[in-house]
Amino acid sequence: MSALWTAAELRAATGGTLAADVAVQGISIDSRSIAPGDLFVALRDTRDGHDFVADALARGAAAAMVDRDPPGVGPDAPLLRVADTLAGLTALGAAARARSAARVVGVTGSVGKTTTKKMLRVALAAFGPAHASAASFNNHWGVPVTLARLPRDAAFAVVEMGMNRRGEIAPLSRLARPHVGVVTNIGTAHIGHLGSQAAIAEEKGDIIAGIAPGGTLVLPADSPFAARLAARAQEAGLAAMAHGEAPGADARLLSYEGTEDGGRAEILTGGERIGLTLAAPGRHVALNACAVLAAVAALGLSPRRAAAALPAFGAPAGRGRRIRIRVPGGEALLIDDSYNASVASVRAGLAVLAAQPAARRIAVLGEMLELGAEGPALHACLAPDLAAACDLVFSCGALMEHLHRALPEARRGAHLPDSASLAPVVKAALRPGDAVLVKGSLGSRMAAVVAALTTEAAA
Repeated sequence: MSALWTAAELRAATGGTLAADVAVQGISIDSRSIAPGDLFVALRDTRDGHDFVADALARGAAAAMVDRDPPGVGPDAPLLRVADTLAGLTALGAAARARSAARVVGVTGSVGKTTTKKMLRVALAAFGPAHASAASFNNHWGVPVTLARLPRDAAFAVVEMGMNRRGEIAPLSRLARPHVGVVTNIGTAHIGHLGSQAAIAEEKGDIIAGIAPGGTLVLPADSPFAARLAARAQEAGLAAMAHGEAPGADARLLSYEGTEDGGRAEILTGGERIGLTLAAPGRHVALNACAVLAAVAALGLSPRRAAAALPAFGAPAGRGRRIRIRVPGGEALLIDDSYNASVASVRAGLAVLAAQPAARRIAVLGEMLELGAEGPALHACLAPDLAAACDLVFSCGALMEHLHRALPEARRGAHLPDSASLAPVVKAALRPGDAVLVKGSLGSRMAAVVAALTTEAAA
């Protein structure tokens, strides 16, 4: 197996020094997940990665990228010394992109980025080796990691790009230089930092900054900002394609039907009606598939062939995964959507919950974060949706108390300060035949509720 990076390539890409003649097979920023042959990059965040260099080398790392002497490491250790490790990692990502012949798709949006990215990887793998961001590696270090890991023989790469504040998407896009840029949708996530949906639309549209000449922007047809995004693409000399349910969308969802195992959809693209089967539930997943087929078409590939590959895509943990759980006297259905939350994604999750045949439909919600001054109102505005979709609503966190108070009394389950205290209350309340949706922003730690409910998961 050829090396992902040789010592000479590491030195040339980063401008660093490395005495050892190493061959690197992978890139890691977490010493706990080191695979033999990895380059460990000692980044600084809440903890300093330099404190874990010795552990990474002991676990089999081929070398470590550092910008100071790490403790507990001998003078002959294989250290790639650079001026700044984040800058070195970014340079490595840029070098990987420069040497690659892969067709690159960038994905951003308020919700659905990770699901769309994973679906794209499955779809593109039908045409050749496809690489994609791990987990939600979508920020100033996640995008460089994704690119630095890009295999030499990859035919396609899918790069997720996220943001918290204005000015973050453009540099990520310039680094990834996608041939196709996908905007999944424009919602209210991070409105606390950006101030308005219009500002969010401008930031998401900044993916245009890095799209290669002659490339394509794939935009959400159903968004009120669709025309603005299309105009920006035209001003940049790019093609524009739209996905969604609006008439005239280049990849248009014609119908969707939920099934016990996921759903069936029909999408119109390129004058063809394409039926597809989805192993993940929800109309929102079918809409993500529209974005996927539009991106595939923008690359000059067959949407029908891509659609045939999509049944292999299933919802990952925390993003709509369905689990049968044991409860006293029988079983219940858990929909684990605990990884993140916004107003739009909560509504999408509720649509999935409402479609389940169940004795009771129960929502367990943590806070939606980074909404700023609009947070209380945006939480409370979900009360009518929950009253229509659910028999009972449990919640936690200060912001969710605004929703709890807005609910009809008959729909109110317990409201507690945090997920740790809520988890046993929810577990005790479940009955056979219930369907329960667990959702919240990552910072609300709703995975604790999922863990409590799945302690004795059914086979």
